[in-house]
Amino acid sequence: MINIIVLDVPFRDGEVRAFLNTANGQTELELGELDNPHVTVTTDYITAQAIFVDQDPEQAMQSFMTGKVKVQGDLMKLMAMQAVVDPTDERAAMVADEIAAITAPSSDDS
Repeated sequence: MINIIVLDVPFRDGEVRAFLNTANGQTELELGELDNPHVTVTTDYITAQAIFVDQDPEQAMQSFMTGKVKVQGDLMKLMAMQAVVDPTDERAAMVADEIAAITAPSSDDS
């Protein structure tokens, strides 16, 4: 169970809070946040786009090492989840699409 905070989001009052819940064996992404997540990941919009939508593992590691990604909580659980997520898996693509949708400009912004 992971909270994701994306900062500096254009078109969205600056911030999006969402969570990934894998407790029931499926990956579910929802807006909002969990009360007791295992991990909270905070990053800026451009970095989140590269990591979650483009699914660029090199960008993820570089961003973490340079402080663009901040992790609070159980880093081992985050690493374990990353190790089992297959980027070619349909669920990974679905989550990437959902993240892209919640951080995209709304039709009111055009």
